[in-house]
Amino acid sequence: MKTWALKNWTGRHTLISGIALILITNAVALLGVAGNRSGDPESVLKLTQRELQSPYWGISRENSGISLRLSWRVPSGDRSWNYSYSGGAPDWLDQAKMESLGFDVSTAKGMEDNYRRTNRQLGKEVLLVLEMDGQTYQQALQRTRQNAAEQEAKLAATPEVEDIKHKARQAQDELKREEQDNSRLFAVDAGLSQAALRAKYPDRNRYAIVRAQVRPWSGSAQGKIAGYIDSISIDAIHVPYEHRTMFERSVAVAQPSARQGFEASVAFGQRLEPWLLGISAGAK
Repeated sequence: MKTWALKNWTGRHTLISGIALILITNAVALLGVAGNRSGDPESVLKLTQRELQSPYWGISRENSGISLRLSWRVPSGDRSWNYSYSGGAPDWLDQAKMESLGFDVSTAKGMEDNYRRTNRQLGKEVLLVLEMDGQTYQQALQRTRQNAAEQEAKLAATPEVEDIKHKARQAQDELKREEQDNSRLFAVDAGLSQAALRAKYPDRNRYAIVRAQVRPWSGSAQGKIAGYIDSISIDAIHVPYEHRTMFERSVAVAQPSARQGFEASVAFGQRLEPWLLGISAGAK
């Protein structure tokens, strides 16, 4: 009898502890959200379906809301920068920048030793600057247009060569994607001081400051240490149920021509975490 009572008490105690833990966790999360959204937002960006994308597995009818993710890009020194999404090694994240972020950038004697030593260093969270539809995107657009023009010129000179025809078509497709579909949100700088970064990028409607994970890597032939952006620490944006229909028409329609575009105001709060302020119909 005592054993049964003890087991019964233990079961109730475990249940109560579990419920209490859930309540405490939810309370902490709600306090975090409230703190992030208190006062004026740190920045507010106007984003579209080009910068806000649904998970690759689609939208579930069983869910009351939708979670979208920021689609951002990393510039690099060659044309591959046009397609480096949500992570990568931008040219500006060089050895000097990594040193300013607190990483050990002293090089070892040999290339192999340097590679091992660099990759033993753990990544860390830093502040990342995201630029919306600014100079970096315009540079990517200009480079894509220039490539398309060069391929068209080659095609005009030798229209019978199949390889040149293929490259010309490919360049036109790339240009169309760059003009209409590709994200215009680029990672352009990083630092440890929010005040210093905001002073350098004062436009709060073009530049957002977020937290991101950065790690060192040694990939150059000279053995220099550079940086790699792994991810934004918090990039998910919850869409309330009342806005669900708008996003379904934009991201869950099989035919791109039937999709409805949108423009969303996304705020970044005191903790530099994003949330949706509002949404309206926009161009595709």
